[in-house]
Amino acid sequence: MAFGKHIKTYFDGRWHDEDVMIMRAADHGAWLGTTVFDGARYFEGLAPDLDLHCERLNHSASALMIKPTMSTQEIVNIAREGLELFPKNSAVYIRPMYWGIHGDATAVVPSSRETGFAICLEEFPMTSASATTTLTRTRFRRPVLEDAVVNAKSGCLYPNNARMITEARSKGFANALVADAMGNVAETATANIFMVRDGEVLTPIANGTFLAGITRARHISNLKQEGITVRETILTFEDFEQADEVFMSGNMTKVMPVTSFDDCQYQAGPMARRIREIYWDWAASNG
Repeated sequence: MAFGKHIKTYFDGRWHDEDVMIMRAADHGAWLGTTVFDGARYFEGLAPDLDLHCERLNHSASALMIKPTMSTQEIVNIAREGLELFPKNSAVYIRPMYWGIHGDATAVVPSSRETGFAICLEEFPMTSASATTTLTRTRFRRPVLEDAVVNAKSGCLYPNNARMITEARSKGFANALVADAMGNVAETATANIFMVRDGEVLTPIANGTFLAGITRARHISNLKQEGITVRETILTFEDFEQADEVFMSGNMTKVMPVTSFDDCQYQAGPMARRIREIYWDWAASNG
C-alpha cells in the first residue's frame, strides 16, 4: 500500500517512475514473511543519517537469515540518485528493502542463493511542528528475541503493532504505549518514547525487546551535547502518569508531542520543541 502520491521505485537495476510490482507469488518473502526494510527521510534538501538507516537494513537482513547483497554505500548512492528525480523542496520517505526468494529443502529456511532488493521513494510531507498525538495502554506486548526477530526491522513484526493501534483507536486514542514481556514500558506501536520529569529526559533502556531507533540515538546525543540530562532506565506506566511531558521519537515524524495518556493530560511542552529545534539545526549541518 502506498501512502505517498509521487513514487519512484528502484528495482532490477534501474529506477521506475511508479509503484512497481517487485515480488512473485512463490517468493519466500511473499508467503513466509522474510521481508526487511528501513526508513529514512529527505526534507529541505537533507537526508540525515541515511547511511545509518542503510547499514541497519543489512543488519536486519542478516538477523532474518536472508543475505544482504548491497553494501551500505551502494544503497546510499542508489537512494541519492533516486532523490535527484524529485524537486529539491520535496519531502520524501526513503524505504530500502530486501526479501527472501528461495527456501532450502524444508522451504521454511530462506536460501542465500538469491535475495530481492528494491528501494521505494514516496513523496510524503513532514509532520507539522504543531502536531500532537494521544496514547493508551494495550493488552498486546513487545515480544522477546526467543519469540520473534526483534533485532530486525522486519515486516513480520508489524501485524502485532497493527493490533496495538487498532485497539488504541477503538478506545479513542491514536497510538498505544506498549509494555515488554516484564510489564515495563518499551515504546509505542510505531516509535520510541521519551518522558520529561523534573527537567530530566528519560527513555526506556534498550533491553532487546524493541529497536532502539536511529533518531532516538540522535536525540540522546544532541541533548547531551546541549548539556541536558538524559537517562536510559526502566520505566513503568506509573512513571508516565507522573511525567511533566511525553513525546515520541521516530524517523517519520522525528519528534511528536503526546497530549494524553489514558486519563493523564500533558502540554506539548518546551522540551519537545527544543529537541525538534536541535534536531533541525543538527540536520542542516550533517544532512
